[in-house]
Amino acid sequence: MPQRLRRSVLACPGSNPRMMEKAAASAADEVFLDLEDACAPLEKPGARAKIVEALTTHDWGAKTRVVRINQVGSRFAYLDLLEVIRGAGAVLDCIMVPKVQNAGDVAFVDRALTQLEQEFELEPGRIGIEVQIEDAQGLMNCDGIAFASRRIETLTYGPADFSASMQLPSLTVANGSPDYPGDPFHYVLFRLAVAARAAGIQVIDGPYLAIRDIEGYTLAARRAATLGYDGKWVLHPSQIDACNAAFTPTQEMFERAVAVLEAYRHATEVERKGAVMLGDEMIDEASRKMATQFYLRGRAAGLEPRQTAAAS
Repeated sequence: MPQRLRRSVLACPGSNPRMMEKAAASAADEVFLDLEDACAPLEKPGARAKIVEALTTHDWGAKTRVVRINQVGSRFAYLDLLEVIRGAGAVLDCIMVPKVQNAGDVAFVDRALTQLEQEFELEPGRIGIEVQIEDAQGLMNCDGIAFASRRIETLTYGPADFSASMQLPSLTVANGSPDYPGDPFHYVLFRLAVAARAAGIQVIDGPYLAIRDIEGYTLAARRAATLGYDGKWVLHPSQIDACNAAFTPTQEMFERAVAVLEAYRHATEVERKGAVMLGDEMIDEASRKMATQFYLRGRAAGLEPRQTAAAS
């Protein structure tokens, strides 16, 4: 399955029709309509129908359309799946599953989707799964979780619930702590990235709660991009531009990737060499692999090479 563009993942309460309408018109790559934390318990049953209406009536363009259900052990999860798939399964791209702790949580959703696709005559296996890792148990089991279903398209980090799980002395999710010399989440972020890449799926960073702190958000997004992440959540449209920029290669770096690929192609196909100099740098097969993933990210974001780079 081709990987979708997910630089910016906009969270939107499923109980708020006006916000869902605005989300459809936003510049986010993905929007998920939330039945979990963004919905008060008494609003959850009614929000399902609102989400179905939003998915089937608004113009979502090329956005990835996702619904986050409630935790699989809750009283809401089964009916979340049933009502959303029955009403909007034909236009839904993925189901997001929060607080996944083991492969069995994913298996429940996978099998339910299989049954519902058959019941409502939908294309088998088309609806993907986005998995959220939000506590210590989920992180311990993230390898098995990442391989738990062919439907899985992403692993997503949930920093707020994870902080609570680890009993961290913090009341917000922002850029680190003055009492800790490094990034307290670095291990978690990299651990999830390794599991995701091993499984051949995408990896997404979670939210940054200080909505008005665009500078801080940008730093957090760039850190995730440096670790190879595909994107990050946005909680407000004001964060979207910074997010998309952080996960889009610069034109200069994109051109460099094009040059590496062309130089390596010329070296191997014309000169019959396994390595060649490009400026002051030696490039080989490993260089080609790095340049390829960089090139693909740029093309997915709409970048075009200004000119074909020649080997030097």
